[in-house]
Amino acid sequence: MKKLSKIWLCLEDGTYIEAKSFGFEGTKTGEIVFNTSMSGYQEIMSDPSYAGQFVVFTMPEIGNVGCNLDDMESREVYSSGAIVRNYQERFSNFRGEESLGDFLKAHQSLGICDIDTRFLTKLIRSKGPQMMIASTEISDKERLQEMLADAPRIEEVNYIKEVSTKKVYQHESGSWDPLNQCYSDPISLGKKIVVIDFGVKRNILNELRQTGLTVEVIPHDFDVQHLIERYQKREIAGVFLSNGPGDPLILTEEAAKIKELIDARVPMFAICLGHQLLSIAHGHKTYKLKFGQHGGNHPVANQSTKRVEITAQNHNYNVPDSICDIATVTHINLFDQTIEGVRYNDEPIFSVQHHPEASPGPHDSKYIFEEFARSL
Repeated sequence: MKKLSKIWLCLEDGTYIEAKSFGFEGTKTGEIVFNTSMSGYQEIMSDPSYAGQFVVFTMPEIGNVGCNLDDMESREVYSSGAIVRNYQERFSNFRGEESLGDFLKAHQSLGICDIDTRFLTKLIRSKGPQMMIASTEISDKERLQEMLADAPRIEEVNYIKEVSTKKVYQHESGSWDPLNQCYSDPISLGKKIVVIDFGVKRNILNELRQTGLTVEVIPHDFDVQHLIERYQKREIAGVFLSNGPGDPLILTEEAAKIKELIDARVPMFAICLGHQLLSIAHGHKTYKLKFGQHGGNHPVANQSTKRVEITAQNHNYNVPDSICDIATVTHINLFDQTIEGVRYNDEPIFSVQHHPEASPGPHDSKYIFEEFARSL
């Protein structure tokens, strides 16, 4: 492997580390979180929900299978960077097209290696996620601390404007067909839904399409009255609220529009950020978890079937227990007993905090997409 240049990290608690750089070279700030998934680093890095964040991978060996165009979850990498213990430049996989390092360089995201990721993970677990700056250009600790202090916090930035689509489009592909090594082309069964894009993952769209629904994706700054009229005219059967990055409490305009959709009794299904925005629109503000839930191995109890589903997770914020006043809890996280899913009482609306499309991750919860399609 070629010789790697140095990179310097500084956290807001004063932690200062020298490591090696294998991705884009430059200076970036962001919130540092850890992810416990054992595979799927490309899908994680291309998940728009990681905008403004550095991802610490607890899996020590990263880069082994390379990257390829088919595994992209969005058109770009919005994460500030990947932090890994051991980076493997030489990949070995029949689907691999380029190394993770080249992938990160192309998408202007930092790659940081030769660092004690166990130390960083324990730090986040004890102190919670904090802001961080990393640079291949600046090594002076005091200068880095000054720049970090001047940088906006993740709670102050509306990343939705950056990650959401700028134009309306139809999503055509279904789920991945491993036998033929391509995305399937499902038959449309006549029902159309609109996806409000707050930073939607491609495989969420694929799973919605796989159910036979026709899927139209629209920007976050949509015309809510026009959308309600389309539902009332039976042009669409329902609305999906997508995942996305950042603090949901700063998305006041989006929450207000969702409140109008609720009042118009438009059927809705939501995942992650969409799940949180539904709670806020109902008058129940979200709160920030100590260190969030990020990984593909989180057990969730389905309250209806009493079965335990292993799920993929990626969030720092959660809906409050007060949501039980207006909704029935359908799923509970068995790690910390937080609410993972709700069905709103007397409303055609339900949502989940975890990611049933599970890319990467287990497929235990994929049935939720079929439930949505059948409910319309």
